[in-house]
Amino acid sequence: MDNECRLVITTETMWVSRPIYESLPYMYLLVGAISLCASMYVNHWYWPTICFVTGLVCLVAGLVVLLKRRDYRVTDRRG
Repeated sequence: MDNECRLVITTETMWVSRPIYESLPYMYLLVGAISLCASMYVNHWYWPTICFVTGLVCLVAGLVVLLKRRDYRVTDRRG
């Protein structure tokens, strides 16, 4: 069959400079906090809901990345 859909997965590694890589979780947390604060003050259309959901997602993502990195670094030192 010539019309088959095929999934192509690339194994290329994305390289980001270390200061940017290390500051990403804190940026997620900052954007989440700003978005949650904005959800209290914005009263147009669905923006409070959008800001609230975005804030929660960013806060959870920031915490997950911070905790995953911490756990990896702790277990990496042991091994």
